[in-house]
Amino acid sequence: MFNQQLITNIMNKSELIDAIAADAGITKAAAKLALESFLGNVGSTLKKGGRVSLVGFGSWSVSKRAARDGRNPQTGKTIKISAKNVVKFKAGAELDGAVN
Repeated sequence: MFNQQLITNIMNKSELIDAIAADAGITKAAAKLALESFLGNVGSTLKKGGRVSLVGFGSWSVSKRAARDGRNPQTGKTIKISAKNVVKFKAGAELDGAVN
């Protein structure tokens, strides 16, 4: 069973756009455009192997995960897991302090 409090504390993209628009005193359309620009620029920077850092908030980076052997939990058979790039986020001091 899900914890109802956790479910009600989830902010989705449209709620974030509404909050940005209200805080910045701009239209929802402008807030949506700004958020999509931010997300697109973070994604393209990471795709190029770069790093994005917002002082106090946190930083995103890409890490390479090597190929490895794993197990199929249903059958127990060994399977090959391909190498891949994974996105990592490290919270900054201000964000960490705000949640602790």
